[in-house]
This record gives sequence, C-alpha cells and structure tokens, in this order.
Amino acid sequence: MDSEALRKFSALHPRPAGLTLHYGTAGFRSAAQQLDHVVFRMGLLAALRSKAVTATIGIMVTASHNPEEDNGVKLVDPLGEMLHPSWEEYATQLANAEEQELQKVITEICQKAAVNLHNDASVFIGRDTRPSSKKLSQSVIDGIQVLGGQYHDYGLVTTPQLHYMVCCQNTQGQYGKATLEGYYEKLSKAFMELIKQSHCSGEFQRHLKIDCANGVGALKLSEMKPYFPQEVLIRIYNDGTKEKLNHLCGADFVKVHQKPPGGLDMKPNERCCSFDGDADRIVYYYEDTAGHFHLIDGDKIATLISIFLKELLAKVKQNFKMAVVQTAYANGNSTRYLQETLKVPVHCVKTGVKHLHHKAQEFDVGVYFEANGHGTVLFSKAAETKIRQLVKEEKDNEKREAAKMLENMIDLINQTVGDAVSDMLVIEAILALKGLSVQQWDALYTDLPNRLLKVQVADRRVIDTTDAERRALTPPGLQEKIDALVKKYKLSRAFVRPSGTEDVVRIYAEADTQENADALAHEVSLAVFHLAGGKGAPPQP
Repeated sequence: MDSEALRKFSALHPRPAGLTLHYGTAGFRSAAQQLDHVVFRMGLLAALRSKAVTATIGIMVTASHNPEEDNGVKLVDPLGEMLHPSWEEYATQLANAEEQELQKVITEICQKAAVNLHNDASVFIGRDTRPSSKKLSQSVIDGIQVLGGQYHDYGLVTTPQLHYMVCCQNTQGQYGKATLEGYYEKLSKAFMELIKQSHCSGEFQRHLKIDCANGVGALKLSEMKPYFPQEVLIRIYNDGTKEKLNHLCGADFVKVHQKPPGGLDMKPNERCCSFDGDADRIVYYYEDTAGHFHLIDGDKIATLISIFLKELLAKVKQNFKMAVVQTAYANGNSTRYLQETLKVPVHCVKTGVKHLHHKAQEFDVGVYFEANGHGTVLFSKAAETKIRQLVKEEKDNEKREAAKMLENMIDLINQTVGDAVSDMLVIEAILALKGLSVQQWDALYTDLPNRLLKVQVADRRVIDTTDAERRALTPPGLQEKIDALVKKYKLSRAFVRPSGTEDVVRIYAEADTQENADALAHEVSLAVFHLAGGKGAPPQP
C-alpha cells in the first residue's frame, strides 16, 4: 500500500468533524455535501473487497427515492447481490475513521478479511442523475486508484443495470454481456419471445404511461425503446427535463400518498406505473370511471407473477418447490389469497431486501416483493438447468411450450436485484398472455385498509422484535398492550419496529375498515409513546 498516495488523496477528501454514518441495507445515504470522504473511502473498500474475493465489485452512487439534494453509495458483490454483512461493518469503520487512522483501519480490514494487497482489483462504477453524482463518482475513482485497482465507469445507469453488469462480468458472460446493449438485447429478446406466445396479441392494447421520477430510468428506457416491437406503446413522463428528481413523483411518492404523481395526466382505466429515482422499484395504478385511485403495489405484483409461474410449473410437471417471501408489511389479504386460494407457501422475513433475497434462494422458484414495489424472482440452478433441458428435449407440445415460457421468464427477470424495467416487462407480458386488464388484475383480492405511522423516541434501540418483526420483545408490556388493542377490531393486526436509520418507531395496523385501521394505528402509537420513551407531544389522532 502506497502510504504517501493514501495520505495525499485522503487530504483531498477530508472527513467533516463529528460526522458519523452507518452502512445499512441501502448503503450510506446523507446530504450530498457530506459524502465526499465516504465515497472516496468506499472506492478504497471496493478495491479491498475485489482483492479479497478476486472478482469484480460494483459501486453505485445513488440515493434512490431520497430528495435530489441527498446522495448515497452502495457496493455490489460479485454475483450482483448486496455487500456481505461482515463487510458492512468494515464500510462503517472505514467511513468514520479519523484521517490519521485510515491506514491502520485498512490494515486491520486486510488482516480480518485475509486480503492480499498484491492481488488485482477490478471495480465497475455507476451513478444516477443527481447533480452531485458525477463529482462523487470521481472521488470513488480516486479511492480505487490509491490501492492500484482497475475500474470501468459506466456513467449514468440504473442501479439494477450495474448489478446485472457485475454479475455478467463474474460469470464470464454466462448471465449475459456486461454492457448496456447486452442488457437491452437480452431483456427485449425474452420479452418478444414471450409476447409471441400470446394468443390475443392482436387486439390487446399495450399502452402504458410510465412516471420515471425525473430519474435515470427515463434515460435508460428511452435508450431501450428501439429494441421493443412496434405494438409496445410506452409513454414516458417525468423524464427529468423539467422537474427535480423524486419531487411529487416516483414509486415512493405514489405508494406513500396513495395518489397519482404530478406531471402525468391519467384518463379513466388507463394502465400507469411509476419507477423510483434509480429504477429498482415499481408500482402500478389506475383511476376508475368514478375517479377513484387504485394502487397496485408489490404484494399484488408478486401475486400476479405467482399465478402465472404456478400455472406453468404445473404444466411442466416437475417437482419444483415454489414459495413467496414477504415482510410483515405485506397486506394480510395478499397473504391469505396466496396461501388459501393459490395454495402457494408464504414465508415472512425481517424488513430489508437482503433478508427477502436470502430466503428466496432456498426454493427452486422464489418470488419476493416488498409492498413498496422492490422485488424479483429467483430460480435455482437446478430448476433453470432442467427448464432449459425441457425446451430442447421435451416431445410433449404442451410441456415444451410451458418450459419455453419459463425459459423466457428466466431471461426476462433480473435475478440479481429488483429492477423496475425488467419487472415492468414481466408484468406487461403476463397481462398480455393472460388477456387481463389492469382492473381484472386489481380485482384478484381487495387490500385490507391499513395505516402506517411513526413515533419519535429518545432511543429506537429500546424496541426489540422477534417473529420476523411481528412481535415486540421489549419494552416490557408493549406486546401485551398491542395484543389487547388488536382484539377490539375485526380482521386486524398491528406491529411496531424500530427504524433502521433514525430514532423513530414505525407502526403498521390493518383492520376491516379504514376508520378501524386508523384508530388501531393511533392507539398503538400512544402505547409506543408511553412505553418506549416518546419525544415531544403525544401522537394526535
């Protein structure tokens, strides 16, 4: 390690006094002007991680659905998955180290993680469209170069595209070509092959309005347009030319506020969807003829995909194990529909994509979506091999056709991470193949009315949970109080969990009516306020 170069470059990216940041599920996120030292140091860490695993690592500069003034950075592991948990700790240590301690911390990481500094390092870099992203990605490059690493800067890409490219690179092209053209070609080819198998392709209207949150999704979707067949008519709104990133638009805005984004004119019964700022989340919605807004969130997306995959799996007659993975935030009626009507096993895990992804890997076909619209489908190696074999060798027409559809689904889905572009194409293909309108999809089940609240507390760590965050272990008496409150309402449930990023406790409640869901959420928030050290005035109804 060149101590002189480290000292010189570190001085160019000084750490503001008294600032402490933590690497969480979304990496680091903060106001952009606080991040220069962090991204420089994550350049160092990416080079170390690459040397440790002798593979290419990704680093993405983005703050996803946060306001435009914020930014963030996260690392991508060799198969396009999120950074290994043990390295999240190293990231936090390195980001918060005093300048003069930097070399010592790097040496400690090398010892703990058995990093050979003489190994080569290779890092892929991507960034979103925030005004601060270009300069920050230059700081990443400084960090990589201090440790003698090679890098490839892809410039403006969606987060899922970077995950995809890292995976392609480390599978020696087995997953695809590590270029944007490779990504567009693979997805569009699989999509067109699927649509070809649709019997109603003639009359099925494929008009889709897409709110791109004034983010990078708009640029990449425009680049991809020439790859689509004529009959796919997508219209892009909030393309970043007029308004600010994520301002009154995007998947997060639509989901939280339960209303359409600004900048998109909705006509009755038109199919619309929203990406988030870095295009790794998607939600659908429409307005009915009475002017009511209908949101189709991640739970309903998972349900649609599960129906389609279950039918195909039944046709290929293999003993594949399929399951859906949800978090406690999944609407109770979605869980009921999947388990009781579809007869698909459902597993609940802690909030956070890494927990969902990890659980989904246990099955031949694992479908996971968070209610916020982040999700994908994972196919086991064995299932994928068998499906591709059936396409080539199966004599029975129906079986072979079903296997062919599954093969195209495998190629259309970005298995590395939730991907708004890929998920949108999967949904559009399924709606076309099943001849479903957006209203028919929405009518599969009715969401139970629910309410999300948050309560500010002095220290979020006083709340400890179990059973995939559905029950509170501490403080004493809180869970008993919640149980008693839940008993007052029909079809109700409620849970509380500490935020991963700030001193607030998040509350979720659902019941048979919106009035009851609101009342339950409020009563639970009062219990949290009094038993878990609430700050300020008690919550008002």
